[in-house]
Amino acid sequence: QVQLVESGGGLAQPGGSLRLSCAASGSIFSIAAMGWYRQAPGKQRELVASISSGMITNYADSVKGRFTISRDNAKNTVYLQMNRLKPEDTAVYYCKIIWPANYWGQGTQVTVSS
Repeated sequence: QVQLVESGGGLAQPGGSLRLSCAASGSIFSIAAMGWYRQAPGKQRELVASISSGMITNYADSVKGRFTISRDNAKNTVYLQMNRLKPEDTAVYYCKIIWPANYWGQGTQVTVSS
C-alpha cells in the first residue's frame, strides 16, 4: 500500500511563494510518474504539473513560468515550488502517483489572498 502525504499549504499574499511537499511511502516512487493537481471550489480537479522518473516535466499553461515541480528520489518526495502566486491559484492541491499506479494524497489547502 502506498501513502502520499502533502504538506506546505497555507495562506500567501498575491505575488508570494509557497512550497508544497509530498512524501511517499512504498518502493515504487523512484520509477513513478508523479503529478500535482488542484481543485478550486465549484471547479473540476485539474493537472497542474507532472514529472516523470526521468525528470521530464510538464505544466498547465496557467502556471508555466511560475511553478516548478521537482523530485528527490532519495527522500521519496516530490515538490511544487509556487512563485508569483495569484488569487486564482487558491485551491486544494493534491499529489498523485500517475504511473504505474493510481494513488492520491489527502490534499493541502492553498489560499492566495491579501
